[in-house]
Amino acid sequence: MTDFDPETRRRFAAIEANWDARTPIHVASRFYDVEAKAPAEWFADYEWADLGDLTGKDVLHLQCHLGTETAAFPGKGARRVVGLDISETAVAEARRLATASLSYVRSNVYDAATALNGDRFDVVYTGKGALCYLPDLPRWADVVAGLLRPGGLLYVVEFHPLLVSLGLVSLGPVSLGPVSLGPVPSDPELLLRHDYLEGRGAQRRDGTRTYTDGPPLTHSTEVYEWAHGLGEVVNAVLGAGLRITSLRESDELPWPRWPSMVPTGTGFWRLPAGAPRIPLFYALAARAPSAGDRLSS
Repeated sequence: MTDFDPETRRRFAAIEANWDARTPIHVASRFYDVEAKAPAEWFADYEWADLGDLTGKDVLHLQCHLGTETAAFPGKGARRVVGLDISETAVAEARRLATASLSYVRSNVYDAATALNGDRFDVVYTGKGALCYLPDLPRWADVVAGLLRPGGLLYVVEFHPLLVSLGLVSLGPVSLGPVSLGPVPSDPELLLRHDYLEGRGAQRRDGTRTYTDGPPLTHSTEVYEWAHGLGEVVNAVLGAGLRITSLRESDELPWPRWPSMVPTGTGFWRLPAGAPRIPLFYALAARAPSAGDRLSS
């Protein structure tokens, strides 16, 4: 990361401090429910179908936060599972919550190869609110390609750029059963409010209110995000020499982003039946070249 310009390094430091401050709130939240919620509940069925049989495979979860999703991979047969995150506080909590089959490393994604001592993996999993904290996707994709074994799988599950672009008209509190999500938009009309496409650079956000229940942050509230269109993600992955094998768009989320969303019966949520069907998530799978591919070229 040292070859990023000084302003980008300052922004990374602000992002790290903001996630350090969020972590105690998230650990105590009913949203994450770290003591009771099964890790697999964070996954859609299509994710496991796309990932395939993980028996005996080594899995790396980039930008893993508390490891709530990382912890699902051992139960699917993975041999070795490593989570990596920029926040030292989050990594400490993930280690506290971890079973013996999990390990965690504190590192910026761009320094992952060094932090992991050159280890390579059969699967690199990432997403669900991760890529927006990365300023350079081609460089990220090159890092991922270097972390994969020949024939290894990159699996990205992310908020769709359309979801990120949409916002509601006004603000008001919303409560979902016992979980209060705090002051979030309550007007049912969705409008385009944020960039879908990249190009404007870093956007400074006020991170005072996190996305879970719990109190607001009292310090380190400055945070930065970068918009990434779907085309930018695809081109970055292709530019790193990976072969895209599937790209899904889904109208479901694992939590209710907006008050009008309704449960699907599988633990996920979607907009009500009368609303337009729009993509809220996407899932991209890509393969590193196999040894045979390299020989034939």
